[in-house]
Amino acid sequence: MEPLLIDRHDDGVVVLTLNLPERRNAMTEELTAAWAQAVPALAGDDTVRCVVVTGAGTAFCAGGDLSWIEGSGGLTVDDLRTRMLPFYRTWLAIRGLEVPTIAAVNGPAVGAGLAVALACDLRYATPQAKLSAPFTALGMHPGMASTWLLPEVAGLPVARELLLTGRVLTGAEAVGAGLVNRTFPAESLRAEVLSIAAQVASRAPVATRLTKVALAGGGHASFEAALAWESVAQPVTLASEDLLEGLRAVREGRQPRFTGR
Repeated sequence: MEPLLIDRHDDGVVVLTLNLPERRNAMTEELTAAWAQAVPALAGDDTVRCVVVTGAGTAFCAGGDLSWIEGSGGLTVDDLRTRMLPFYRTWLAIRGLEVPTIAAVNGPAVGAGLAVALACDLRYATPQAKLSAPFTALGMHPGMASTWLLPEVAGLPVARELLLTGRVLTGAEAVGAGLVNRTFPAESLRAEVLSIAAQVASRAPVATRLTKVALAGGGHASFEAALAWESVAQPVTLASEDLLEGLRAVREGRQPRFTGR
């Protein structure tokens, strides 16, 4: 059984399914290797318009493989850093994709697994899904850029509570905390997220990618920085064929057929 399923849709949506349900989709070496191949390949594919990440079975991702962590005994701090940093970068490469990414949190998203969801642009969950970052409860400092991603997504108060107490949030609670955009029933989560992904994929590719860049890292550093960026990025799209197609579609009362030109 493949550890990572890659499902390509005709509309440019690609679904990545972590496929180790018996391990609650923990980040084993096998799954990590598959992810390391898949994500860079998507980055170089200009037919991709949106990427959805979800988990097989009842979990989204249980986080790092505990047997792998337990096997780190006896290694020096330098050895462990050499081991962990590439692991972080491999999984967080999803953040570097130019196209929008969506996490469909179908079940528990724990520790590093939560970080993968946070690295996506949008997050949707079932009301019962459990999100947590129990690093200190296991005796370790947070990893996978959790100390950056949690404050970026939900703000410092929520980040402090989750990281310092290990509090578990349901999907319904996570909406109120800003960790999740919306919840959908478990039986319709995939269909709802695919509908949202299709909507994202139907938008003008260049405009969408530039908008993602504009919002990366929490947005621009200042009002003036935003104006400087938009005064260049918007003219790029105003000079595109897609703009003309968008205007024609409005006049003709139809859906636009964007090409990325």
